Amino acid sequence: MSAKIRFTSAVATQLVLAKVGHPQRNEPLQTSKQVFPVGEGDQETLTALFLKPFKNLAGHRFNHPSSLDQHEINTCVRDIFEANDRLLEKGREIAKRLYSKSGHPNIKSGDLCISLVDDIQVDDATVQGLCILKSESVVPFLSISTKDGDLQLHTEQGINPDKIDKGCLILNHLSKKGYYVLTFDRSGTDSRFWVRDFLGLVTITDSPFLTNQYADMAVAFVKQEEKEKHGHTTDDDAPPWETRTAARDALAYFEGREKFSLQEFEEQVLRTPEAVSKFKQHRARVEEEQGQAFENEFDISKKHLGKAKKRTATVMKLDTGVEIHLKPAYGDQPEPTLERGFDEAKGMKFIKVFFNKDVSV
Repeated sequence: MSAKIRFTSAVATQLVLAKVGHPQRNEPLQTSKQVFPVGEGDQETLTALFLKPFKNLAGHRFNHPSSLDQHEINTCVRDIFEANDRLLEKGREIAKRLYSKSGHPNIKSGDLCISLVDDIQVDDATVQGLCILKSESVVPFLSISTKDGDLQLHTEQGINPDKIDKGCLILNHLSKKGYYVLTFDRSGTDSRFWVRDFLGLVTITDSPFLTNQYADMAVAFVKQEEKEKHGHTTDDDAPPWETRTAARDALAYFEGREKFSLQEFEEQVLRTPEAVSKFKQHRARVEEEQGQAFENEFDISKKHLGKAKKRTATVMKLDTGVEIHLKPAYGDQPEPTLERGFDEAKGMKFIKVFFNKDVSV
């Protein structure tokens, strides 16, 4: 289930640092020889920088096909939470695992920071967290100092806190189920390396996650089906508002119910055996990307339909430089407000737009 997380009282207290090279390029792994304590004067700034990326992220958990006791990161984290004085030892093990998983040519070397964070609020409890951040690039910055009564300008290289590439925050919450983990990967590379190969995570399949995934799958699927039905390159292409209307019909299933049933969805939305079969294939591809199977029944979370609703909007980009934006609210119109045709005199297609008043001003 989803958790309510607050960082208001959180404070970063201890760090273990590492430089993770690329093993295939004979770049070494360097790790801290001792724990770096965060001074009181730096705690507020560092804590804010460390935790800033972890707002509004989906929950994950550690997963192992046999047992969580055989999951390397889960075991290291458990040992650290049980005895904080093992942060250096287990932090080094975490850095070694990352190094061992960094053999792919597309994976970049970088700086690793592993920090203990105290006093994180999760639901009604106060828990400890372990924050792991990896930065794969450095940026130049300027520093002005005083020497011999005058000012001097220095150019240095450092980490931009706003552009940390990868990170995870492991909360000492739901430990028996693989902890509650927030994670991100902004590097643009295959996130499977960070999320699955290194951390060994799967998404927590709670109601918000399943609602979001199924609604998004449904909208994407019916829009693709509508396009294939009308063809992609002929003059009989489906008008985009018709495609979008089909997507709205699929989304209406979620908006009108409290619980999702895959069987009912197949009967009322997909209808034909061919569509049911294609949707199963579509779902299987998404499950493969996520690394786990989805449940067939769950409570629908209405507030997590936003992503799918945005996909019902359509933008028509015409070769004359005109763009027509069809927003989700268009589907509420009682009569079609767009009409498509062909002008014989000009030898061009046209779209006629009906409206009551201009609301742009």
